[in-house]
Amino acid sequence: SLMPRSALLVLRPIIGLSLLSASHAFLSVPSIFRPLSLHLRRSRPISTSQIKMSSDAASVLAAQKFSWQQTMLRIKDPKKSLAFYQDTLGMTLVDKLEFPDMKFDLYFLTTLPKGQEYKHTPGSVDAHKFLWTMSGATLELTHNYGTESDADFKGYHPGNQEKDGFGHVAFNVDDVYATSAKLEAAGFSFKKKPDEGRMKGLAFVYDPDGYWVELVKRSDNAKIENEYNLSQTMLRIKDPKVSVPFYQKLGMTLVREMGGGDFTNYFMTCLPPGVTAPDPSSPEASEFVKTLFNPVLELTHNHGTENQPDFKHFCGNEEGHKGFGHIGFLVEDVDTACAAFDQLGCEYAKRPEGGKMKGLAFVKDPDGYWLEIIKRGGYGDAVEPYYLESQ
Repeated sequence: SLMPRSALLVLRPIIGLSLLSASHAFLSVPSIFRPLSLHLRRSRPISTSQIKMSSDAASVLAAQKFSWQQTMLRIKDPKKSLAFYQDTLGMTLVDKLEFPDMKFDLYFLTTLPKGQEYKHTPGSVDAHKFLWTMSGATLELTHNYGTESDADFKGYHPGNQEKDGFGHVAFNVDDVYATSAKLEAAGFSFKKKPDEGRMKGLAFVYDPDGYWVELVKRSDNAKIENEYNLSQTMLRIKDPKVSVPFYQKLGMTLVREMGGGDFTNYFMTCLPPGVTAPDPSSPEASEFVKTLFNPVLELTHNHGTENQPDFKHFCGNEEGHKGFGHIGFLVEDVDTACAAFDQLGCEYAKRPEGGKMKGLAFVKDPDGYWLEIIKRGGYGDAVEPYYLESQ
């Protein structure tokens, strides 16, 4: 991907909430999260995994069958954002979670194979079942009530300023030039058009909140009929010798390593069962990545940061940098996964037993990015990603 060291757009951030905020509302964390009463259905967990903890945390994590399931972005106006991602980029709204007491909603969108009919109503139990058992990845768009009509709200921070960690999301297309022309004719603005800059044939279009959306040409050998398919989330990392093995422990495969002079990109994904990737540094790896239907996590390393003891990226949840929030993974059992994270010495934004919303966690990766850890299949008859402590 392009421009790992970028600096653009100074936008005024405000509080951004997601499921994390729902749990953070009951934690001893910064005062921006206010405790509010919830009127949500209580349900106990169906079961707790009996996997015995091993001294080998990696083997325990492997048994959890991690699958990358979401990238969260805060949005100002859901009508504009949903129109962009659904109507323009062809995504499907598969579920919606509403938290009126805390004044925010979550919208989950994904790319479904062309022709696949989605029969569930967002917000229904069937939609929850689909969301918490799916094998692909979603964009989780978080809307805090009122931002769309607040004249003083200037927008969220889209990343790509000095030391920002989040870079962009991306979609693969058959023809970047034709797609860019179509989007430009429809009135969308670009950070970079396909023939601009040194790297030709790729583009960056702005979404309604100013997030960069990269357009990448998919392989001619890709058997994908969609006009667009969600293909990347890009995060900058300090030290690939630390970050890449961490994500490999979560079941992700390094499918491509691409050097770019003063930076290197590492592309990682959760491969479907039975699929084997080529050598990540081989010419075949570039083609392989561009045949994938599900997205990759693009970890960008700017050379030299690993040698700076005090260097740290902004991870999207600091004051002045709120926009991107987290990525999330489904696991078999959250408590067991977190016991393994404990052995690895990981820090948390929220432990599974923290707050009133039990059974979900936010662990921090080596760069401090928040990873939401969610039970596959959810809890109880309502198929929620948490359960509330009985009183």
